[in-house]
Amino acid sequence: MADQGDPLARIADALERIAGPPPVDVDWRTAPAYVWDGATGRAIETFASVRLDLLRGVDAQRDAVAANVSRLARGYAAHDMLLWGARGMGKSALVRAAVAAAQKEAGDALALVQAGTDALDTLPRLFAELARVRRAFLVFIDDLGFSDDDSVGPRHLRSWLEGGVEARPANVRLAVTSNRRAIVARQASEQDDPINPRDAVDDKLALADRFGLALGFHNCGQEDYLAIVAGYADEYGLAWDERDALEWSRRRGARSGRTAWQYVVELAGRAGRAL
Repeated sequence: MADQGDPLARIADALERIAGPPPVDVDWRTAPAYVWDGATGRAIETFASVRLDLLRGVDAQRDAVAANVSRLARGYAAHDMLLWGARGMGKSALVRAAVAAAQKEAGDALALVQAGTDALDTLPRLFAELARVRRAFLVFIDDLGFSDDDSVGPRHLRSWLEGGVEARPANVRLAVTSNRRAIVARQASEQDDPINPRDAVDDKLALADRFGLALGFHNCGQEDYLAIVAGYADEYGLAWDERDALEWSRRRGARSGRTAWQYVVELAGRAGRAL
C-alpha cells in the first residue's frame, strides 16, 4: 500500500480546498463604487447612472439628495438619508445619479458602496474598514424592509445611525431606500394595544426619525408622467405620441418614472435605435 502521507496534512489540504482562496484585499481609495458582500468589497470601475436633470417629477427630492451628497463629497456635514415610497419613482436611480454628479465635482473624494440586505449584520466590519480610509463613502442599502418578527435588524440600524458603540464612522453616511417610511411593516393590530396603542407604532417610526433626511416618493399623476416621458424622449431624439404614452401606462397598470423609461425603451426599439 502506497504511503498517503501525514493524515493531518491531508485534512488541512482538504479544508483549504473547501474554504477556497482567502478574500482579496480591496483598495478603497480608487474605484468610484464598490459592492460589499458581507466579507469583502469588490471594486466597480463604472456604474450605471442617469443625469440628474433627466429625473423629472421628483424635483424637490432630487435637489435635496444631490445637495446632501455633494456636501458629503466635499467633507461638509451631511445627513443619513431614507428615501421611501412608491416603487418605480427613481429612489435608487437618484442615489446613483447624485453620487455620479458629486464625483464629477469632487473627483475621487467620494465612493458609493452598495451593501445587500442580507449583509446587514456585517456592516460593523465594513465600517471598521472604511474608517481607516481618508475618503468619504455613501453606503447604499436598496429596498430595505424588516419582517414583523425581526427585532434585531431595526435595533442595529438605529445604533449605526445614532449613538451606538458600532455607529458608522464620520466619513460614512447611509442611504436607504424602502417602500415604507417606517421600514418595518405596520399592522392594524398595533392600533389595538390595550396598554398604549401608540407604543409599537412610535417605536417603528423612531427608526425613520434617525435619518436626518427622509424623503417621500409618491405615484405620479398624468402630467408628471408625460413630463418624464418628454424629458427622456427629447434627450434621445425620439418622436412620441401622448395618447400612445398614456396607453402604455394603462397596460402597465402604473404611471411612474420606471414605466416612462420602459416606454422610451419601447420607442427606441421601434425606431431601431440603441440607448
